[in-house]
Amino acid sequence: MVMLQDRAGSGAAETPLALLKPHWRLVLAAFLGWFLDAFDQVTLLLVLPEIGKHFGVSLTAMGLVITAQSLGRIGGNIGWGWLADKYGRKLTFMLGVIWFAAFSGLSGLAWSYGALLVIQLLFGIGFGGEWTASAALLMETVPERARAMASSLMMAGYEVGFFAAAGVQALLLPHFGWRVLFFVGVAPALLAVFIRVGINESPVWLRMQRERASGTPAQQAADKPTFSMTPAAWQACAFMLALQFQTASIYDFYPTLLKTVGGFGPSGVFAGIAAYSIGSVLGKLICGQVASRIGARPTILGCLAITFCAIIPFASAFNAWTLLASAMIIGASSSGVFALVPHYLSLRFSNAIRSFGMGIAYALAAGGQAVATYVLPKTGESLGLSHAIMLFVGVSTVVTAAVAFWTPRVLPGQDMEAAA
Repeated sequence: MVMLQDRAGSGAAETPLALLKPHWRLVLAAFLGWFLDAFDQVTLLLVLPEIGKHFGVSLTAMGLVITAQSLGRIGGNIGWGWLADKYGRKLTFMLGVIWFAAFSGLSGLAWSYGALLVIQLLFGIGFGGEWTASAALLMETVPERARAMASSLMMAGYEVGFFAAAGVQALLLPHFGWRVLFFVGVAPALLAVFIRVGINESPVWLRMQRERASGTPAQQAADKPTFSMTPAAWQACAFMLALQFQTASIYDFYPTLLKTVGGFGPSGVFAGIAAYSIGSVLGKLICGQVASRIGARPTILGCLAITFCAIIPFASAFNAWTLLASAMIIGASSSGVFALVPHYLSLRFSNAIRSFGMGIAYALAAGGQAVATYVLPKTGESLGLSHAIMLFVGVSTVVTAAVAFWTPRVLPGQDMEAAA
């Protein structure tokens, strides 16, 4: 592969952060998109007990709401991924933000449990579309040496959004109830304006469009992109399925665990989530830097090993210091893996079908979350929520590590730099 200098003329000695300076608007937009996604999604997780009590349904029934959201993400990831390949990453990114903001606000108006199920299903469609388009746009725009760091900065937005949602919950929930929290989620629509005026389209996608437009009709038909399950694509899908199952088992019911098992009120829940979020942000930034030096695979395997060892105190410790320490460690290790997901997936699909392929892989991830959020509370009814979390995280961590250990001979996405 031909190594090209980035467009700013930076030398090979520059750090990944220095190489990202010319692209700060895009990095910020991708970060904010994931931040706002997290804020809206985590708002639901934080008030599961309150909503269940309001509608008179069990925790298992509320788990189905998260499952509905995950099913929406499956359709959103695949459908919006196809749109991003056909009509551009930037437009799809912008429309996805507007979509999930609108349905977040509608969640605050839900008049019944059934209505909330449908609204969260539709919310998930926008949630999945925003990530698919923004991840492809970011990876296709920044220089090769900076992709791991750009990936980690983008994904750090989730934990900052998690932290912000927990803070807003602690401030507003005791005084105004759960509906107001969803109304705050309408604010992300403003990000669409920033995307529209400050972000350029992917140079890789623009070049493909020019090449298709300049060819003859026969050439255009021959060059029509097709999706196939290469070994790299299979690995991407299996990796995301196992990883999201693990991640959902860690954090989807963590606020509920703190409330119902630990006996914490809103301020105690905020402390646990704050420790988790701080650890996650630090872990993602560290993993981005480490992966830039030693590669993604050893970084991922190291994080998974730490998660496997730390899950027992995380799910069972309810004195203050052990709670905060274990939450920070788990946040750093489990989220550190997710920091590298955009970079990891972008290398496993070719330029022509990258967004669609990443969407399919992330759709399977949503499927993993959908399964976890249904079977975990079910298992918790017999084992207890704490032991169910330990079991599910332990098994899924081992499976994720096994998938990540293997490296396919061909990575179709390695030509991004030349294509840009």
